Amino acid sequence: MTTAPPQVGDALPSFSRATGLDNWNRFAAVNDEFVPIHMDDAAGQAAGYPTAFGMGNLQWSYLHNLLRQWVGDAGRIESLACQFRSPNLKDQTVTAKGTVTEVHPRPDGWSVHLEVWTEDQTGARLCPATAVVTLTGAEEEAK
Repeated sequence: MTTAPPQVGDALPSFSRATGLDNWNRFAAVNDEFVPIHMDDAAGQAAGYPTAFGMGNLQWSYLHNLLRQWVGDAGRIESLACQFRSPNLKDQTVTAKGTVTEVHPRPDGWSVHLEVWTEDQTGARLCPATAVVTLTGAEEEAK
């Protein structure tokens, strides 16, 4: 992130992952989330989906990765709120994206409001979200 303030409409660099059992298994191992609907196609189908499907919190983590890579060491995530609207099905590519919706100056930088989301490879949104981050650097800009 540079010391210049972001502008409304700026797009964040995207964060993408091809997903499936390998990703879900690693996430489940770290979070003790070995739930059959996330590991077994038959269980996913019994729940009404065409395959097993990824954990909602994995999409949450993709949103966090998107924000962390954007703010870097020059900021912090203040809030993130999302809604899990569609499942991450096996073999989808999930991409987290975002745009700046508001920028407010602060004594130490900027408070930046964002629209963020995850989407599949067709562009269908899976998880709409909003976030607020604080970026530092106003002192540098004022000099």
